Amino acid sequence: MKNLLLSVFALSALLMSCGDDDDSGPSTKSLTLAISGLENLGTDFVYEGWVIVDGAAVSTGTFTVDDEGAWSASTFDVDVATLDAATKFVLTIEPAMDSDPTPSDQKLLAGDFSGDMATVSTATMPAVGDFSSAAGIFFLRTPTDEMSGTANNGNDMNGIWFGTPGTMPPTAGLTLPTLPAGWVYEGWVVGDAGPISTGTFTAFDVADGGNPLSGTENNAGPPIPGEDFLMNAPSGYTFPLDVRGTTVVISIEPSPDNSPNPFLLKPLVTMLASDALTVGEGTTAPNSHALALNLGSFPTGTVSR
Repeated sequence: MKNLLLSVFALSALLMSCGDDDDSGPSTKSLTLAISGLENLGTDFVYEGWVIVDGAAVSTGTFTVDDEGAWSASTFDVDVATLDAATKFVLTIEPAMDSDPTPSDQKLLAGDFSGDMATVSTATMPAVGDFSSAAGIFFLRTPTDEMSGTANNGNDMNGIWFGTPGTMPPTAGLTLPTLPAGWVYEGWVVGDAGPISTGTFTAFDVADGGNPLSGTENNAGPPIPGEDFLMNAPSGYTFPLDVRGTTVVISIEPSPDNSPNPFLLKPLVTMLASDALTVGEGTTAPNSHALALNLGSFPTGTVSR
């Protein structure tokens, strides 16, 4: 009987010991995102978070944002050891149906962990870039509607070109950082019927991706980004279009693009007056117009673990 009691006691102690070994704490902990300024990416793309551990990216999960700004999720369970060892957080844009386990080139925000928090922005590498020194000018002209060597034909209000006037050809008028892979710049005029693209570009002293709305005499245009609004008018517009009174925008777009409208990153924006001068006073040279820095709508926030 004594031996039986000793055996029962030993078995109970063993079971308790095993239970103590299994009670080693949770295997995951929460990562919480508090970021303002994100927008709906449509049905084909999602946001995905990543933590960087020893130089390698580990996904923390995907989420979407609806038209009202509501997130599908903002807190994610991540392996404890992984999250504790992370030195940086990166937010990317990914295809909704994605077979690639690595981050895309469209790195939107990033931030370094300091303790249990990271402040994220576009300015921290490897995100899209620092636009605090962005600036630009443009002028109104319709060079694709003019025969080479002839005088200006008087319809300058129908074209917009992002450059410095007064030289032939005009020189670059945009001061913007070189974009990393996965991003392009795009010019826009936004009128009552919505935005019209002037084309995408990554350099400022060459023509942009195309001039489908421009004239036929010299469709290539000058070696700067821009567009004449003379033909192939989009729905809701009548061409030739007087661009005065529209909003002029330079945006940063993911490539591939998620939408035919301007992306949430719009570093340069200005409202062009309805009586804006097309030529400088007392001269026939085009008048330049300034683009205003517009960083207030850029997404920012924190990530905490």
